[in-house]
Amino acid sequence: MHLVWLLAWRFRTNKRQNGFISFISASSTFGIGLGCFVLILLLSVMNGFEKELKDRLLSVIPHAEFKSVSASGIYNWPAEITALQQHPEVTFVEPYVNATGMLQKGNKMKAIEMTAIDPLYAAQGVVPSLLTIDQWQQFQTDENATLLGIGLMNKLDLSIGDKVQILLPQLSTDLSLSAPKTLRLNIIASLDMGGELSNHIGFMHMSLAAQAQNIEHGAQGIRLRYKDAFMARDLTRQIGYQLSPEVYMSDWTIKNGNLYQDIQLVRAVVYIALILVIAVACFNIVSTLVMAVNEKQSEIAMLKSMGAKNRLIIGVFMLQGTFNGLIGTVIGVLLGVLMASNLPEVARFLEDIFQVQFLSGDVYFIDFLPSELNWNEVLLTAFIAILLSVLATLYPAIKAAKINPATVLGH
Repeated sequence: MHLVWLLAWRFRTNKRQNGFISFISASSTFGIGLGCFVLILLLSVMNGFEKELKDRLLSVIPHAEFKSVSASGIYNWPAEITALQQHPEVTFVEPYVNATGMLQKGNKMKAIEMTAIDPLYAAQGVVPSLLTIDQWQQFQTDENATLLGIGLMNKLDLSIGDKVQILLPQLSTDLSLSAPKTLRLNIIASLDMGGELSNHIGFMHMSLAAQAQNIEHGAQGIRLRYKDAFMARDLTRQIGYQLSPEVYMSDWTIKNGNLYQDIQLVRAVVYIALILVIAVACFNIVSTLVMAVNEKQSEIAMLKSMGAKNRLIIGVFMLQGTFNGLIGTVIGVLLGVLMASNLPEVARFLEDIFQVQFLSGDVYFIDFLPSELNWNEVLLTAFIAILLSVLATLYPAIKAAKINPATVLGH
């Protein structure tokens, strides 16, 4: 085995080696390293987006909603909430009322999707963490208090302390529309949740919204969050079928699932594309070794005439080609890990220098470039790169072993 390593290293570092072969060899090493570097970096960005989606957006919006089929709301909803709180996968439950209407300030109007919540239950949720202690206390005591998304407030030129009107559509007994119900609300705080969500969301008191929309039982539905948001689809159906009242079931993947699906699609495309880049770089190993075999036919013939077996010749050229893949993989992985670990800081630095913003908080739910390194993906990338490098050496190595010493040395 020591002889195999020695010969492989000698053939690789031979100063008389053709310059073109050296160039192709270096390009294969560079290509493999670049593929590993970019793959690790982009997969870390996809992981970062997925983490921020879970920690930011999914910490604000409910993972599941159960809305009453009846216009009078959910009967005995406190008992239903108590039962749901015992579920091992549920972390938070609260009643709610949807109040979709038009928000008006002066002659400006904007559609809004108000979520009316009960401060008693919401105190255990995420809304208090978005406010100061004084703002939350004010919301608890003032039934007319409202919290509005920062994007919505900017579009209507609203400020904290302003008074606004919300027009809620009313449905008469014959299902025809009647004059809208007007509620006057006091803006006590703004909510910045990033992206489109901040442009149309708001919170108000459940009791006020239920009274305005004639919801007799006080709660139109129940919404909750799970330990694992990505199990929402299955858990929501499982729980919904067990509820006593008839309800419409909905989970976050219906309204916002396109974000998660886009992340997974881009991840798959990136993986396939960059694995192909690494594969193409490995083809250069084939070219390098084929030319090296042709150049060193006399050396191979002499080795075989001295008793070298085919296994030794195959091992020498496989190791010689694997060196290229191994060096490229190690360099690419190290640079990829280093860059992925510091990507947010590097992105901020580049934004400050070139005065650009890679992500806009008005469009996306975050305004920075996220990154989360997954060591399993790093190891998988390195394994695939080395495996492709080894496979690329098989044909040239077998070709070298088939050289006939008598034919080569006879000339």
